[in-house]
Amino acid sequence: MTGLYILLGIGAVIIIWYISANNKLVALKNNRENAFADIDVQLKQRHDLIPQLISTVKGYMDHEKEVLTRITEARSNAMKAGTINEKVSAENELGAAMGAFNIQVEAYPDLKASTNFMQLQNEISDVENKLAAVRRYFNSATKELNNAIESIPSNLVANMKNMSTQPMFDLGTAQREVMDKVPEIKF
Repeated sequence: MTGLYILLGIGAVIIIWYISANNKLVALKNNRENAFADIDVQLKQRHDLIPQLISTVKGYMDHEKEVLTRITEARSNAMKAGTINEKVSAENELGAAMGAFNIQVEAYPDLKASTNFMQLQNEISDVENKLAAVRRYFNSATKELNNAIESIPSNLVANMKNMSTQPMFDLGTAQREVMDKVPEIKF
């Protein structure tokens, strides 16, 4: 009889541990998804500003259509992306296109002096700064989830649920330097 109680006690401990580990993984996964929802809000603002910026710039940069086309296509791909990982990849592409665009803008002093362009640049800089902040939060949430997925003993539950580590929202060293740089405003 004592052996039965011991087995029931061990079984209860295992069930309680499993439920606890499962709930922790679910909470961390949901926290990561919530963090990406914050990023999604900023990305929507960015996507809304890009057509305005392109319209303003078209008059100045008629012969730079390749750069504008690349931004338009990257924006379209970013808006079509479905999963978090697809969105991260598409946004990396859009960030690279915007970086190439910023380099081209340097060649147009009249454009840089345009009030509409400056206002849009300031709005985009503000959105990019907010994106950098929410991206850091998202990456922190992703790190916590990945740590739980890889740590013993919660990795046993993660393996049972086919959970795997998730990618960070990393733009690479060059893009990260551009994104974290304080916008430079010249008059």
